[in-house]
Amino acid sequence: MKLLENAILEKGKILPGNILKIDSFLNHNIDVSLVSKLGEEFYRLYKDCSITKILTIEASGIAVACFTAQYFNVPVLFAKKEKTGNIGDELYSAPVHSYTHNKDYTAVISKEFISSADRVLIVDDFLAEGSALLAMISLVQQSGATVAGAGIVVEKAFQDGGKIVRNQGYRVESLAKIASFSEDGLEFVKE
Repeated sequence: MKLLENAILEKGKILPGNILKIDSFLNHNIDVSLVSKLGEEFYRLYKDCSITKILTIEASGIAVACFTAQYFNVPVLFAKKEKTGNIGDELYSAPVHSYTHNKDYTAVISKEFISSADRVLIVDDFLAEGSALLAMISLVQQSGATVAGAGIVVEKAFQDGGKIVRNQGYRVESLAKIASFSEDGLEFVKE
């Protein structure tokens, strides 16, 4: 998606450790117009998949998930990174390793908000090693619902996450795929 690639080139910052910082428009300071276009593009890609729910993981994917859900006219469910006192005990849970924060946690969703009748589109901001996406797939599977696919804003194609998930038979649509980057800049996958 050229609009997204241009925003990454203009506003993105490359940090040590293969970290691309795009919080100036995606998830800390949100460019509402751009994020709405991302949601519209995910709708275009998955509109024929009978989506009943959008799933993301807190917190960076929530804005994109909400705009996507608006186009589908379905609810957003987000996995929490820790069990809070008000979520109850009837939960699905899956382990996650955060590549960016080098931290392990357990993602949880309440059983009351997802059922075997749901067709779920998973939406997230980044796909690198695939831990968060695999955890969300596990949460959907535990509920008996169907994973209709995953919409990823930025995929680091030089890391294995996308390959792992696609090799398991899941459809993954990434709006920007990065082939490589260094302090000197980045290159997108040519498609």
